Amino acid sequence: MGVVREASGPEPGPGPPGPGVFPGVQDALEAIGTGAYVVDDQGCILVVNRRAERLLRRPAAELTGHDAHDLLHRGPHGRPLPRTQCAMRQAFHTAGTAQADEDWFARGDGSLLRISWLVTPYALGGGRHGTLVVFHVPEHDPADGPAEGAPLPALERLALLAETTTQLSATLDVEEALRRMVALIAPRLADWVIVDLITERDEVWRSVVAHADGDTVTRREELQGPMPPVPEDSPMPLSRALRGVASTLTGPGTYQAAPDSGIAVEQRHLFEATGIHSAAIVPLRSTREVLGAVTLGRSRNPVAFTPTDLSLLEDIARRAGLALDNARLYQRQRAVAETMQKHLLPQMPRVPDLRMAVRYQAAPDASQVGGDWYDAFRLTDGSTALAVGDVVGHDLEAAAGMAQIRNMLRAYAWSAHEPPSRIVARLDEALQHITDVTMATMIFARVDRADGTGEGSAAPGDWRLSWTNAGHPPPLLITHDGVADYLTDGHGILLGAGADLPRTDATATLPPGATLVLYTDGLVEAPGHALDEGLDRLRRHAAALAHRPLGPFTDQLLRRVRFPENDDDVALLALRTPGRDRG
Repeated sequence: MGVVREASGPEPGPGPPGPGVFPGVQDALEAIGTGAYVVDDQGCILVVNRRAERLLRRPAAELTGHDAHDLLHRGPHGRPLPRTQCAMRQAFHTAGTAQADEDWFARGDGSLLRISWLVTPYALGGGRHGTLVVFHVPEHDPADGPAEGAPLPALERLALLAETTTQLSATLDVEEALRRMVALIAPRLADWVIVDLITERDEVWRSVVAHADGDTVTRREELQGPMPPVPEDSPMPLSRALRGVASTLTGPGTYQAAPDSGIAVEQRHLFEATGIHSAAIVPLRSTREVLGAVTLGRSRNPVAFTPTDLSLLEDIARRAGLALDNARLYQRQRAVAETMQKHLLPQMPRVPDLRMAVRYQAAPDASQVGGDWYDAFRLTDGSTALAVGDVVGHDLEAAAGMAQIRNMLRAYAWSAHEPPSRIVARLDEALQHITDVTMATMIFARVDRADGTGEGSAAPGDWRLSWTNAGHPPPLLITHDGVADYLTDGHGILLGAGADLPRTDATATLPPGATLVLYTDGLVEAPGHALDEGLDRLRRHAAALAHRPLGPFTDQLLRRVRFPENDDDVALLALRTPGRDRG
């Protein structure tokens, strides 16, 4: 998200996590149908399902918080297994997916359990990652009671479901989620993958028609596009799936009769264009609504889908539906953030002879509206006020606080003909009583023609800058010849600190063709980088770009200086005085 304008989770503490720490993970493990647990990056068990408790003859309290290797892994004769000889431990350290047909676990009663296992990376949510361990008893142990689930190759099925969960939960982009889902299914399960999504306006859109030719998957865009509305009472398979009624196995013969709706016409055309002889159609649901339907088709593969396949496809669709719903919710939040930020950031005034350019770049997590802001406006005496600030926080409250500060600053600056320091002092005093802002930083400045008046010796064509700094990164002044210096005077405590300390003003001359850069800390700060490194980076690039017109100067400065690791938003205001012609 960007604005361009120019005017010419809590992590669990030490020890085993308590109930409810990973509720979504617990539910996912219970749905697997065989023994499963998740370990953290140290190999300690975080969550375990009930089937694993029964197989291992240990309650969850004896498993969670313990190192899985030390507690469970044994050699075939029951002796502790050195870590260097443990295939599962080695697979865990590669952070990839691996499996083995035979290994041994120690049970709580001292007996050994022969298992097959699979390990794969697993997203825990909130940016945390672990490893999923799924284990299965190859030959049924009568002591465990009736056998559960399908015999393995069930490991292959479980591996696919685990991979589906990991892959789809790792993205919040709808298109990327669809691409990953297609890659998981084709050509492993089907030659064709068709996804029909219901939009927020209750329209149906054929979003994906993908064909697998060997290992190559291509999109058939001529078959994608808008679809007719969903009929309310049609018994046809796709119509039922789009209403969330049922999954169905079908084929081209189903659609050979007279169509009962426009969707039936489109589906018959799909079978004819693709040569699909067997299809499985499954609803895509979230916990709140039906999102669409997935049609999987086989054309080159001569084997028809079976009810066993349908069960697996429904499991995949459930996971895909949750991932798509999360991605949609994120994108709605992003749209709200973009709209709100667009309306909160002001238009720049047109000031004779001065050129201004502003840029706003959101944090990578664009669902969070930032508290960074800029402003510029004319004052009653003909001078121009400039401001850049940052309200503590990254949420809607920070954005609302930013709007409060900006509006109050405008009111004080317009009504009181006082130095910048006095206006900011008034603003600081008011914040504590009539706003919800806890802390903020800002620079407030005014620019007017020097023309030999005021303090210092100003040459014709010079402009005068006076400012005060409330805990903010210093302004940067670059001359026409590329000499860049930070304006470090006028520095005071940030807003909301509660300290009754005097604020000071500073002045500087802006020579012809000079560029002034005001910015927020997101431009020069990032995890793993010292502030001095960011400030030096800004100074060097600004000096190198001094000859550029103001618009390209601002764009290139933002692109070159902002660290790739930056997780904050950035507001930037650049002003250039008239002089040597650069635009």
